[in-house]
Amino acid sequence: MTAPRPADPPSEDLSRLAALHGVATSYSPSPDRSVAASATAVTLALAALGVDASTPGAVRAALAAREGELGERLLPPTVVGWSGSPPAALAALPGGTRLRIDTEQGESRASADGLPPGVHRLTATTPDGRTATAHLIVAPPRLPAPAGRSYGLLVQLYSLLSRRSWGMGDLGDLAELAGWAGRSLGAGFVQVNPLHAAVPGAPTDPSPYRPSSRRFPDPVHLRIEDVPEAAYVEDPGRLRALLERSGRLREAVLHQGALIDRDAVWELKREALELLGEVPLGPGRRAAYCDFLAGQGQALEDHATWCALAEVHGSDWHRWPTGLRDPRSAETARARNGLMDRVDFWSRLAWLTDTQLTAAQRAGREAGMPVGIVHDLAVGVHPGGADAWAQQEYFAAGMSVGAPPDAFNARGQDWGLPPWRPDRLAASGYAPFRELLRALFRYAGALRIDHVMGLFRLWWVPQGHPPTEGTYVRYDAEAMLAVLVLEASRAGALVIGEDLGTVEPGVREALRERGVLGTSVLWFERDWDGDGRPLPPDGWRADCLATATTHDLPSTAARLTGEHVELRDSLGLLTRPLEEERAEAAADVGEWLSALSRLGLLHGTGGGGDPSSEEAQIQAVHRFLLRTPARMVGVWLPDGVGDRRPQNLPGTWDQYPNWRLPIADAQGRPVTLEDLAASPRLRALMEVLRGDGHEAGEHEAGEGGP
Repeated sequence: MTAPRPADPPSEDLSRLAALHGVATSYSPSPDRSVAASATAVTLALAALGVDASTPGAVRAALAAREGELGERLLPPTVVGWSGSPPAALAALPGGTRLRIDTEQGESRASADGLPPGVHRLTATTPDGRTATAHLIVAPPRLPAPAGRSYGLLVQLYSLLSRRSWGMGDLGDLAELAGWAGRSLGAGFVQVNPLHAAVPGAPTDPSPYRPSSRRFPDPVHLRIEDVPEAAYVEDPGRLRALLERSGRLREAVLHQGALIDRDAVWELKREALELLGEVPLGPGRRAAYCDFLAGQGQALEDHATWCALAEVHGSDWHRWPTGLRDPRSAETARARNGLMDRVDFWSRLAWLTDTQLTAAQRAGREAGMPVGIVHDLAVGVHPGGADAWAQQEYFAAGMSVGAPPDAFNARGQDWGLPPWRPDRLAASGYAPFRELLRALFRYAGALRIDHVMGLFRLWWVPQGHPPTEGTYVRYDAEAMLAVLVLEASRAGALVIGEDLGTVEPGVREALRERGVLGTSVLWFERDWDGDGRPLPPDGWRADCLATATTHDLPSTAARLTGEHVELRDSLGLLTRPLEEERAEAAADVGEWLSALSRLGLLHGTGGGGDPSSEEAQIQAVHRFLLRTPARMVGVWLPDGVGDRRPQNLPGTWDQYPNWRLPIADAQGRPVTLEDLAASPRLRALMEVLRGDGHEAGEHEAGEGGP
């Protein structure tokens, strides 16, 4: 491995300039250590923000310009206010300044007092005639806490095949799961992976966390038979033939050891959707489609145009003919007109997918779920995809999001996702973020935000440089949170932030203040400020979703048995001798089992079974989660049947079938949705959450602790 090049620390002037633009000049890989960012990283980050810092003279000129701009500025581009308190930025205005606020609701006001939530237009005029305008975001001070405690299921949708799936789980399966889990298990929610539109390829990247668009969902998740036009295709024989071929795909995954093949599924569904697209919409359906087009506006037209152009020129817009790289060019307008049938096809697929997503949420709520479907927002988008093409002005050119070096990864990480420019977001009143959230909340009872720390800062890695040569760039977290709270409150939805790993001081506190729940995973919850032992249940935070594992971690069965260590060893991923890793993993599990035993949570299963069995231990883990004050408790659905395999193994690419595995039982046999519904093991685990009501309430009495 090549050693990182030593950092060339920024000069004093460059550091001052960077600070004025929110670019960090150092970072802390651990609480007791600070590392200087390189001058190169800082200079390139500033360049991506439109600031020339390439020479000492350019730095001085840019510094003078920025200081002058800030000194003369009456208002920032976006002002934030929380209902019930005046925006802090207004206090800095000169005495006698007149305000005019044109509200989102169509009113004109002369005061910021009592403004309704929304995104308003603020104009300030000083006594000496200076005028400034700004976006004014007013949000409720916090999101309401969940109404009581709820428990639910966590699942990667593609992995949930039913006997009706076309080779991977779909939105029909999601609606069935939500309806069954709500009515039969008493579940309050189902959390799924991001269902964003993927970048087509050969093969398509199966990761749901590097999408083409976060704004629009992927039609590969459609249940074809649930589209009303499927009943009226001109050639029903062709549709039946596709159904038969999809059945062979499904059987290969369920009974022949095949991996989930998203591209093969999409090939069949796309052919079917082309058939359905030839069926005229009835008057009511046509009216609903037109309403959807009008509501989505330019964003949908851009997305569908990118999809149509990608069919002709490939899925990386950087390689398209020069004129088509600009979504607003005359060449793009001509190309769109020439491809209008394909633009309409992709627009219709977005509508169909939106309707089935809405139906899944409705199925959950009608089944008694207080939350319903929890959707997942990926941290970014593919640089060659639809969002990066349509919103180029909002992305930092030449930069990629990642993570700095730390104790777990000395080389840092580069995720290959272009970051948003904080300056352009602020200038627009955070319009892209608002529109993104509004689109997702159309069909979400709650939204999980991957790497929620990115609302505060992101690690920018210059293209062509290793992740060690990046630096943090800060965002206006108050504005980002205000937009998040505003849109979630309008939808009546919850927000869950994925705040695992290294989190800078103050972030969790800021999220909690605004009603954003965190994420707590059992194996990581230890008394890190004390003896390092498992954290007692009454020491856990209440404002969180508590789980035993996630899609990026070993299943609970694999962790209890140590099979996750053997898997990593077989793939050459261990950094220490196998015996050391085994011993550490066994000691970690042993401490937790001792804690569970001391709390009296290890019961035999099935009326007097062995309390040391794997199934009993998994149940005990979830009894422990119920002892905590966590407002939401999640069960990784594969844990219900003893699945050993992680859905994603970080650090691997082609060495492991990430994002392509069906849910399987303890013997590795794929399990269908119908099998899950009939599984005594899963039902027994869910009865722990449903039936042990005294366990769920004990945290209120302050009982227990390892």
